[in-house]
Amino acid sequence: MKIDANLIKDLFKYRDENANKYDFGVVGIMGGCVNFSGAIKLASMSLAAMRSGAGLTRVIVPKDIVSFVTPYLVEQTLFPIDSNINDAIKNIDVLAVGMGWGVSNENEEYLKYILDNFTGVLIIDADGLNILASNLELLNDTQVKIVLTPHLKEFSRLINKEVTDIKENPEKYALEFAKKYGVIALLKGHETIVTDGDTTYSVDVGSPGMATAGSGDVLSGILAGFLGYNEYNVLSVAAGAYLAGLAGSLATKKYTDIAMIASDTIKYIPDAIKIIRGEYEKN
Repeated sequence: MKIDANLIKDLFKYRDENANKYDFGVVGIMGGCVNFSGAIKLASMSLAAMRSGAGLTRVIVPKDIVSFVTPYLVEQTLFPIDSNINDAIKNIDVLAVGMGWGVSNENEEYLKYILDNFTGVLIIDADGLNILASNLELLNDTQVKIVLTPHLKEFSRLINKEVTDIKENPEKYALEFAKKYGVIALLKGHETIVTDGDTTYSVDVGSPGMATAGSGDVLSGILAGFLGYNEYNVLSVAAGAYLAGLAGSLATKKYTDIAMIASDTIKYIPDAIKIIRGEYEKN
């Protein structure tokens, strides 16, 4: 089924005047390393989470890149970690992990710990997916609610098939994978596929301007923020993808498909929410 604004508008509820930040979720953004500090990337993800509605966003990074990341954070909180991540993920409702992480034994252990001990919704992206590709058995032994957000190349590593084969029937492969491992799979592409193995939605909003470094990271940030105050299910994940695509389309109208950068999408999240709510037309 194709997602449109009417199908998801009830998920973008107006907020009660007595609400406080904890009503809308504590979101964690975990990633970065010395070689791929991704300071701006992590800041953009966390800002995207806040723009899409998270009440509080915590950026979780190794201690040795704190000085790189700090200048880019304003509304977000920062949590440095060394070897023990228990306090870092404590009281978090949604955690997005893997961006700019690098593939290492240490991060593999972190991911295993999260899958064994975390109690919220986990979004795995980027190097988190690359680590997972060699450890798929971890998905069979966890109670965590998981969203995977691969692009075609990352998905090909997960299912050990060529990208050309996946392109022939992406919905089939995504559905089979989600059903087998009990996850929600969001397969990014010109038409994004979102499935839990039973129900499948397609999201075809977006623009060529989003084909730029960091767009996938912004999407993960939007998903994390949106799931902070919505139920974990395939419709909510598809709604987050629709929000990202619509905001990206609006950004392209302003900056063009050539000049647009990923963080421009974040600027248009508010307008995209207004359109979904029916407050004004996108044209």
